[in-house]
Amino acid sequence: MMKEQLNLQGKVALVTGASRGIGKEIARQLAGLGADVALISRKQEALDAVAEEIRGEFGVKAFPLACHAGKTEAIRETVAKVAAELGRIDFLVNNAATNPQFGFIIDSNEEIFTKILTTNVVGYYSFIKECVPHMEKNGGGAVVNLASVAGITPMPLIGLYSVSKAAVINLTKVFAKELGPRGIRVNAVAPGLIKTDFSAALWSSEEVLNEVLKTHAIPRIGEPREPAQAVAFLCSEAASLITGTVLTVDGGETI
Repeated sequence: MMKEQLNLQGKVALVTGASRGIGKEIARQLAGLGADVALISRKQEALDAVAEEIRGEFGVKAFPLACHAGKTEAIRETVAKVAAELGRIDFLVNNAATNPQFGFIIDSNEEIFTKILTTNVVGYYSFIKECVPHMEKNGGGAVVNLASVAGITPMPLIGLYSVSKAAVINLTKVFAKELGPRGIRVNAVAPGLIKTDFSAALWSSEEVLNEVLKTHAIPRIGEPREPAQAVAFLCSEAASLITGTVLTVDGGETI
């Protein structure tokens, strides 16, 4: 029975930040369960390569489309193109994020803060608003926002990023309450330390990594497939009564 609930054949998922790292693995996991996928990121060439890989391995449709997740008009056009190309939208995974500032928050500036919030929060909001009408046409759907354990407990030297991810968590809960009656579930996945290019500063040094892992109940770095599998579960009917939750995938870091 569980296997049937995890089957996503006939569904369409839109995944942002899908050219690499966790986003790419999310698209692969959803495709592995049978969903057609729209791959969204800033660089078309990288997306084309991921789309070809997914088509060859899973035999589903993969539509790569470049879009800046911090530009509202581009988001509107992108969602419309995805719906036209793939025929529907059932799942939205907001994963695209930026963090151009590493250091104390007092040393940052309004321009950097605005850039982070525009992509990491406003971009998520805009994608949800544009996808909801398409989900309603299908009788419902699911949204999964990628948050972070930094949004639960602020992490040193990435304070602005932490603030943005705290906002993502609250945005998730607000949309969950509003969209539940429309048949749309909204959840968040909060990864801990995952081995991606985005987090390389925390794991590329063995000394730094060992210090970070002292706070983990499972003392190892995570792999992109691990938060991606959590996302796929939350999209599926196996999570049919789950909404407004924040699922931590962090090896026990937040205990």
